[in-house]
Amino acid sequence: MSDNLDGFFSGLFDFSFSRFIAPKIAGVLYFLAIAVAALTALVVIIAGFSDGFLTGLGAIIISPLVFLIYVIFSRVALESLVVAFKTAENTRKTAEHTQPRI
Repeated sequence: MSDNLDGFFSGLFDFSFSRFIAPKIAGVLYFLAIAVAALTALVVIIAGFSDGFLTGLGAIIISPLVFLIYVIFSRVALESLVVAFKTAENTRKTAEHTQPRI
């Protein structure tokens, strides 16, 4: 565990950007996005009922839909980010293996 943490912090302060940390923290960012979306939906529902029964009922109907859409977009965005970094890593490996040997 300590080696992973040391690798994370050494990657975090790697000013040459030779190692990427975004794929390693994508899961944490996704968890935070879900947590923020859930808390926001809960606050909207509570605020809706404080404005009246019909507003609260509307919040109960709309909040889960907005939550789901937000989670889907967050997931797609993070997957796109990870795919971009994986592509960069694979491109680097390909370039290293196709260098002419002198």
